[in-house]
Amino acid sequence: MVPERHTLLLRGINVGGKNILPMRELTRLCAALGGQNVRTYIQSGNVALDLPPPLAQTLVRDLQAAITREFALSVPVLLRSVAEMAAVVAQNPWPERDPALLSVAFLADEPTPAQVASLDPGRSPPDEFQLRGREVYLHTPNGFARTKLTNAWLDARLKTVSTARNWRTVQTLVGW
Repeated sequence: MVPERHTLLLRGINVGGKNILPMRELTRLCAALGGQNVRTYIQSGNVALDLPPPLAQTLVRDLQAAITREFALSVPVLLRSVAEMAAVVAQNPWPERDPALLSVAFLADEPTPAQVASLDPGRSPPDEFQLRGREVYLHTPNGFARTKLTNAWLDARLKTVSTARNWRTVQTLVGW
């Protein structure tokens, strides 16, 4: 089977001196699990790799297990295809806004209507969010560091795992 390009998004590594996972080691693990043409982008857990279709189904679980085994870290890992990443950029609800104030929280699972209804749009004014499938688009005029629209809040409300990337990183991940 012909390999397809994918992006892996790891949450919470190499942030503030915690959960240290060198990109060289992450690259090695991905290649050992069958990833081809593995590349990383910045130190925060962004990986591009080619995967034969059957491996795409098991790589997330296998990579999480390998990271736990070799580094004693429990790291959520999310997977998106090239087409899914391109759709994230194409579906930006605020293309006219300052890209420095935009982020995307990627979700492991698509939430149910009841879970979506549990989100409070007034939680963190003047911040805004829009959910589209397995992505939550965030506009944070006072900066992402000050928002109350955090991974922990999204995870609790939507009963899944999320990891956020700023808009510049999202755009970079589409083209690599």
